[in-house]
Amino acid sequence: MQAWQVHENGEPSEVMRLAETERPVPGDGQVLLRVRAANVNFPDALLCRGQYQVRPPLPFTPGVEICGETEDGRRVIATPALPYGGFAEYAVADAAALLPAPEALDDAEAAALHIGYQTGWFGLHRRARLEAGETLLVHAAAGGVGSAAVQLGKAAGATVIGVVGGAEKAAVARELGCDVVVDRHAEDVVATVKEATGGRGADVIYDPVGGEAYAQSAKLAAFEGRIVVVGFASGTIPTPALNHALVKNYAILGLHWGLYNTKDPKLVRQCHEQLTELAARGAIAPLVSERVPLGGAAEAVQKVADGRSTGRIAVVTEEAA
Repeated sequence: MQAWQVHENGEPSEVMRLAETERPVPGDGQVLLRVRAANVNFPDALLCRGQYQVRPPLPFTPGVEICGETEDGRRVIATPALPYGGFAEYAVADAAALLPAPEALDDAEAAALHIGYQTGWFGLHRRARLEAGETLLVHAAAGGVGSAAVQLGKAAGATVIGVVGGAEKAAVARELGCDVVVDRHAEDVVATVKEATGGRGADVIYDPVGGEAYAQSAKLAAFEGRIVVVGFASGTIPTPALNHALVKNYAILGLHWGLYNTKDPKLVRQCHEQLTELAARGAIAPLVSERVPLGGAAEAVQKVADGRSTGRIAVVTEEAA
């Protein structure tokens, strides 16, 4: 089979190499899946760079979420078991963690429903307890993680403010349903959001960026606001001033979605059921901006690493396309 392999750490476009390899052999409790579509995530870039919290042995195949097909023909969503990731014709995954692919979504959309939407659902509902009528601020609202949070926020009845970088991404955020869009390249984020909220700020702030975005979040948290820390796509991990959180009376909430798979997997399945229902009635629909063949995976990962993408890029196998 064909598979992208990383033999040394570095930038995705430089270290990912397409090779002819043997099909992986499933271990105990694992299954072999034919990859129908693999979604590109920022952690794939971190894996290539050797900067992710999980460091699989070299060589490995990146690709942390897929829509695949079992040997008996079932279409499923899975998180491949590294080092046999999803940017390949076949991958392996834990049998107990397989989720049925929603019938309402095609392969690329189904592959994009998993990590980003699960993270959004757990962050907004499990951690921040977002309520209808509240104001939700989403950083990087046109990206893969942010776009999922925007849709989930709208589905929950929140007023959604999206922060983006550039006019093209601003247009995408509006199409996603943001009530207010702030272009950080052209506007003062803090001043614009305060004006839009009558000086109150946001009840829930969803931050997959870190760095300057977190500094803005702290200034924009409303009374009893909740900042959900999802990731650090900026490359800068902030150091929160806890005296500021105390004085302004807001909460800082960390979210590591992967822990739920081991700590409370039934919640992951319950979340998937809710996401499937939302997809069935059209309340959410993963924004797949590009579908590329397997041969385009390295450039797709680099594009996400560089922040040049909107929504999700899906690597679709020729047979599934």
